[in-house]
Amino acid sequence: MSATDDLLFFSRIAALGSLTAVAREQGLSLPAVSKRLTQLEQRLGVQLIRRTTRRLDLTSEGQLYAAGALPILNEIEALEGVVRRNQLALRGRLTINASFGFGRRYIAPLISSFSLQHPDLDIQLQLTSQPLNMPDSAVDIDIRFGEPPDSRLVAHRLMKNPRVLCAAPAYLARAGIPLNVTDLANHNCLILRQYESDYGLWRFYRDGQEYTHRAFGNLSSNDGEVIMRYARDGHGIILRSHWDVSPWLARGELVGLLTEYTIPGADVYAVYQHRRHVPARITAFIGWLKTHLPVISAEPGADD
Repeated sequence: MSATDDLLFFSRIAALGSLTAVAREQGLSLPAVSKRLTQLEQRLGVQLIRRTTRRLDLTSEGQLYAAGALPILNEIEALEGVVRRNQLALRGRLTINASFGFGRRYIAPLISSFSLQHPDLDIQLQLTSQPLNMPDSAVDIDIRFGEPPDSRLVAHRLMKNPRVLCAAPAYLARAGIPLNVTDLANHNCLILRQYESDYGLWRFYRDGQEYTHRAFGNLSSNDGEVIMRYARDGHGIILRSHWDVSPWLARGELVGLLTEYTIPGADVYAVYQHRRHVPARITAFIGWLKTHLPVISAEPGADD
């Protein structure tokens, strides 16, 4: 391994704060990552990481090494960007998969603006309600919620995606406001039946304690827009992504509930299959998403 590889490797440890996360990101085993870190420390003659049973802390030398790595890696990336300028006229077919709601609201507009800069690209967007099995699909990039467990896939986080428990004022006036997770048993919960996950199990955290609620109610659907309509019509409580409910919360048509609890999010990732040489059209579009997606999702009125 070169010194540059070591800088990049350690910068990912510092950024992710977990050897397990680095192993998953790079498609390696945890022992292999731990061994490489040990070899790096031996080469430098210093301890970079202070390991405990609960967490992973950088030593002062590790902090110095990580801080110094960033400008060097940025300069290398900038230099390589100059060398790749001749690939800016992107060509070929780029196939993208996304969920219906998020794909329509955010991905399609960004494809439109990206295509104006790269008119020679043939971009195909398909919208689905189920996660793809990437190795068996013909898709170049899958936009999905939550990091995939498959080590054969490369995942780039595009934006944070917190979730919100909420209901319409009319429903709360009729049924009352839940004050804790236990109170949800007395409420009509609107269920989004998507994917193969345990969609009816809602998890909450407060003061280091986990609370769960087995959600049930008289209305459910596999479409997020349908569930949103049911909630806005005052039928019950929903658990939805912030990007989806934020305009209704801002207008007071929905009200956030149990805000003192932490609800697990489902961050947005761009996923593609691991390969030795990634086509420029894939890296360019993911870079476009990383730059513009967090911005448009935070703009007032962007969700209208």
